[in-house]
Amino acid sequence: MIRLATDVGGTFTDLVAYDEATGRLVTAKTLTTPQDPSLGVLKAIDESGVEAEAVSFLVHGGTTVINALTERKGAKTAFITTAGFRDVLEIGRGNRPDLYNLRFRSPEAFVPRRLRFEVRERVSWSGEVLEPLDEAAVGEIVARCRAAEVEAIAIAFLNSYAAPEHEARCATLVRGLWPEVAVTASHELTRAWREYERSNTAAMNAYVQPVMARYLGHLGNALEGRGFRRPFLAMLSNGGSADFDWVARQPLQMVESGPAGGLCGAAAVGEAAGLRELIALDIGGTTAKCSLIQGGEPKVDTRYSLERSRLNPGYPMLLPVVDIVEIGAGGGSLAKIGANDVLQVGPESAGADPGPACYGLGGKGATVTDAKLITGVLDPERFAGGSMALDPDAARAALRPLAESMAVGIEAAALAIIRVAEANMINALQLVSVQRGHDPRDFALLVSGGGGAMHGAALARELGARELLVPPDAGIFSAWGMLATTPRLDQERARRGPLDDATLAETSHTFQEMIAEAEAHFASFAPDAAVRHQRALDLRYLGQEHSVTLAIEPDAPAGTVRPAFDEAHRRAYTFALEESSAELVALRLSSRLDWPTLRPRPLDQASLPDRAEPRSFRRLVLEEGVFEECPVYLRSGLPLDRQIPGPCLVEEETTTTLVLPGQALRRDRLDLLYVSAASGGEG
Repeated sequence: MIRLATDVGGTFTDLVAYDEATGRLVTAKTLTTPQDPSLGVLKAIDESGVEAEAVSFLVHGGTTVINALTERKGAKTAFITTAGFRDVLEIGRGNRPDLYNLRFRSPEAFVPRRLRFEVRERVSWSGEVLEPLDEAAVGEIVARCRAAEVEAIAIAFLNSYAAPEHEARCATLVRGLWPEVAVTASHELTRAWREYERSNTAAMNAYVQPVMARYLGHLGNALEGRGFRRPFLAMLSNGGSADFDWVARQPLQMVESGPAGGLCGAAAVGEAAGLRELIALDIGGTTAKCSLIQGGEPKVDTRYSLERSRLNPGYPMLLPVVDIVEIGAGGGSLAKIGANDVLQVGPESAGADPGPACYGLGGKGATVTDAKLITGVLDPERFAGGSMALDPDAARAALRPLAESMAVGIEAAALAIIRVAEANMINALQLVSVQRGHDPRDFALLVSGGGGAMHGAALARELGARELLVPPDAGIFSAWGMLATTPRLDQERARRGPLDDATLAETSHTFQEMIAEAEAHFASFAPDAAVRHQRALDLRYLGQEHSVTLAIEPDAPAGTVRPAFDEAHRRAYTFALEESSAELVALRLSSRLDWPTLRPRPLDQASLPDRAEPRSFRRLVLEEGVFEECPVYLRSGLPLDRQIPGPCLVEEETTTTLVLPGQALRRDRLDLLYVSAASGGEG
């Protein structure tokens, strides 16, 4: 049987199909169709030639949710909350990250004030009912939402994390009075405390819910019409996956769907290669995304913020998301002369429509892809495996105005674009490494995406990484990584109490409830699969605001939990308050199915050559006025464990690897390419 994954990116839609019986891997890459991303998915399936009846598993991911949020193309949304808290979305935390900026403005809420409504109800922090829900007021609010032609309603009551009955009743009333409207109740997404973050999570989920329900419904119906069998799974931001029907109700769980697939793939490749400390970098057409993998596992953060920056507090979400730094730097990033006559690259992107100028689809602006074509890294006849010809003349025409503005030649302008883009990428890489106290020399840099291998050698050298690692099919690696994941559900329950044996004993019942909920969730689409559960506690010292998450075994006594917490706090913050009291803040349960996953397969060494023979030579612009006829190799024709000196290029269907002077390339038995400082000629 065949396992199939599709990933919708800002520029390309990727497909990977893996035949479990033969080990054969089928790939496809098509331009993304922004108006209806499902069309690009179906086109990729057609081009792959995969037969629907042979597919036993299908997982889909991409940028649909985050694009709807960042481009503000979601649904008209209303918000219902406890009386007195109408403005919680606007007040937020009152954070001012740019402290002395007198022109600072808080981010605009996804729900305007005129569509934010209050209802009388109140429960205490411990769940005690202080004031019953005013059900008549709910009916009046629904009528006003109908009149305003609202498409989605978010509900978040003050202390519903402790006792969700009022919130659940309100949701039932709204759904009964208006079955057509999309409804999100905050407790359905998270049972964490912090009313602003929980309210914002509910509002943002409601904002994208109608969009994603239509999209997933349309894609699911189209797949069924072609003979594919359910379940259809969607890649989640936590590194797992879930059924389309569940995700249609909680689409915000897909906010970093594509990057999560790439990180899971990086962890799988690193484990196979014996590299458990990695910096993973994915450079696509629109963005560059990087993250740290330590001990073989990507970090999952439960306090994610969309659009957060040094100057912007962003939009917080109480959902598990792989820890990623993302910037607007990719192959389609547009170059321009900005303020003070400084060259800027990104964050604006040419995307898939019209795309870079060299695509010949109407794009006029100069992009990083155009620059890579002009400097000789890309072959205009063999781009995307030869399925798409590039136009060097169009690329030169796009760069000419920039070159004239900078009073340099076109090739010098192309080099400048590449250097600025790579400087932006280095800043992001340092954010996840140096600025978090990690020495890049302790890590290998694993690159993926269509642009990762083209920039990786320069980035690894500048960052000081131990070596560069380019996995096979790097240009479609996020889709490959989706086949290396398992269905997963993460739950959180707020629970306050001192860290002692009595409190830990009381958590046992709550954990059992969470386990039952997880097993019911998986039974809806995989009733026969075994489920593995990992328990964890959020702990802090008395008087602290934030907590540390600590994995525990069932029935672990306080005598073993406390020293483990002290050590975890010391690792996170360099100190421990061993004389202070500690308290429990929340319970966490991460549940995964026992599920077949894709791993790198060893090459058939008997079919490989003993020496590297260039397919051709190409003029490469290394720096202004310096050119070299570089050998161009096919990845499939490289021998094993032979050092090939740079500069050189290695081509494959989905990307091109650039090796710089002073570096050397080596291919191992898992078809991984290693680039490091050269130690001599070809061995």
